[in-house]
Order: sequence, then structure tokens, then C-alpha cells
Amino acid sequence: MGNCAQMAATEVGQIITWLEAAGVIYQINGGWGVDGLVGRQTRPHQDLDVFIDAHHETKFLTWLASRGYRVTQDWRPVRVELSSPGGRVDVHPMRMDAAGNGVQQGLNGEVYVHAAEHRVNGFIDGHAVVVASAQRARELRRGYPPRDVDLHDLALLDDLGHPVLPRRGS
Repeated sequence: MGNCAQMAATEVGQIITWLEAAGVIYQINGGWGVDGLVGRQTRPHQDLDVFIDAHHETKFLTWLASRGYRVTQDWRPVRVELSSPGGRVDVHPMRMDAAGNGVQQGLNGEVYVHAAEHRVNGFIDGHAVVVASAQRARELRRGYPPRDVDLHDLALLDDLGHPVLPRRGS
């Protein structure tokens, strides 16, 4: 993992462009999600954490493979990680419920609900993207000892407070 290339904002933009063109409901989480809330890249990223509508998983993974990504860790239905010379994409499939919430399986049978109301607008490399709200980004960093990158991200979230950005299309 230490020798993996950094994930460039331009690559993130291409991935988001594909997801949006395909009509996929998605949410960027992790460090890129926090940087999306901030509106600029604040640190290097080795991966992109993206939660997607599970109905599009096969099509998305096929598209990533066509761009040189290969599965490096497969914990489906929880998550699948793909790597390429350009970085890593950590795909978390979620089933969409009738209210538009994403329902994700956990490793030990847990079920996580990613509420539609926590999908907000952010910006990565000038491109509008859907990210987890500041509140949800904090929640996703609970349950494990924080790494330096987590402490960096949490400090940025503290600086933001709890903004509620309007969802796209609202």
C-alpha cells in the first residue's frame, strides 16, 4: 500500500463524470469527501472512497477495469478495492431503499444506513460532486483509532462546523 500512486483530483473528476453520466447515485466519503466539503484538495490521497447504488456495481467495475484498475481486495458485498498506476478506488455498494437511503452491508452482518439527507454538494477540482455531510463524515471516522490523515480531516471538519449544503436538484 505504501507504494501506491496518489489519487489525482483529475482522476477523481473522470470517475465522477462517468458515474453521473451513467445516472448512478453515489457519495464520496473519506479524505476526498472532506476535501469536497472544503472545496479544495488539502492533502495527498491514495484512494477514492465512493459509495454507489449497487445496481450499477458491475457496470462501474467493468468501466474501471477498462481504465487499468484491477481488484486488489474483494470483500463483497461490503466493499471492493481496485488499484491502478493512478491510485485506488474503494467501492462500497449500497442498496437504495424507497426513501433514497443507501443500505450497506457490514463485515459481520451489520447494516449501515447512509441517509439521503447526508448527501450534500461539494467540489473537487472545480467539479460539483456529492459528498457525505460534515456530520456523516465525522460519524464514519468513529470506531477505530484515528490515523494522522483522520486527525487532519477531523480538524478540517471542526473548522467547517456543521454546514448543511443543499443537495443537488433541490
